[in-house]
Amino acid sequence: MKTLERNIRIKQVAESRIHEVDMNNIPFGRVFSDHMLIAHYRDGQWQAPEIRPYGKLELEPSISSLNYGQSIFEGMKAHRGPQGEALLFRPEANWKRLNRSAARMCMPEVPASIFLDGLQELIRLDQAWIPAPEQGALYIRPLYFATDEFIGVKASETYTFVIFTCPVGPYYTRPVRLLVTKDYIRAAIGGTGSAKTCGNYAASLLPDKLAKARGYDNVLWLDAREHRFIEECGTMNVFFVIDGTVITPPLSGTILPGITRDSLIRLLKDHDYKIEVRPISIYEVEEAYEAGYLQEAFGAGTAATVTHIEAIGFGGRDLVFPPVDQRPVSQWLGQQLEALKSGTAKDPYGWRVKVE
Repeated sequence: MKTLERNIRIKQVAESRIHEVDMNNIPFGRVFSDHMLIAHYRDGQWQAPEIRPYGKLELEPSISSLNYGQSIFEGMKAHRGPQGEALLFRPEANWKRLNRSAARMCMPEVPASIFLDGLQELIRLDQAWIPAPEQGALYIRPLYFATDEFIGVKASETYTFVIFTCPVGPYYTRPVRLLVTKDYIRAAIGGTGSAKTCGNYAASLLPDKLAKARGYDNVLWLDAREHRFIEECGTMNVFFVIDGTVITPPLSGTILPGITRDSLIRLLKDHDYKIEVRPISIYEVEEAYEAGYLQEAFGAGTAATVTHIEAIGFGGRDLVFPPVDQRPVSQWLGQQLEALKSGTAKDPYGWRVKVE
């Protein structure tokens, strides 16, 4: 085991498992890279992190996160650049969002020296696991959870932070079908909708299962108060193109502030597209569909990237969108975003970070 100047202890695997992986046929989220980063919070301070072989964690059944849900995570990717280099996309934005989620869940901040420096070291060590651009990317999962061995409802005093990675292909391999539900809600004002906390996803599983049983891929959530205004899909923020204007719901505290969402809004504004960030009701979408003005619908997320929406089930019928080759806005956005991430386009925003 050796210690670097960044004060990160590293214990490497004796032999990499990468030769066992077919990068041309990667199931999403089931194949994991050689190493993981782990850091512990004890006695009011963070301990020195370490990178060690990916493997099991030894945990007590009484820990706070298992009993009371004090657990958050992030999602990000590393891409293979034109010269074979490892490229991260807006990692500082993920670090800041993790700490906003931490504040909402009453957890201490994770310092940049652990999240950002540790991420650099981990990806440097496992960069061979980044697929070629035509194969996919390396998905990165920072996970942060409470570890007090105590049965009682209070904020934990001890925590564990982990980063592990997995090579992935596309999350969605085709345009998706979404079902609007008024029977369930994702989040309400004052709740945890804007935090990337594990409980938000657990609560979505039953509605998602019911939607899949009806032939849809996921749920399109409406607001909790009026069951009228569109919020997000379970795996991505959503955008609509109506009569040439791109519309996406605002950050009202009940949807996740997506980093891909923010990037797309910036790209649209900087290239003179008409973009409105405002409440949009499912009835407005339905009326635009009936009038022939509803041109495109797509989702945006780290795993999903830019995903075309094929149809939205609402009111006993499907609102069916045009074929993908008739969607100039979302096709352009998808191409621009991938070019920025993979290093094949200039980056005027400083979003791309090279792993040294």
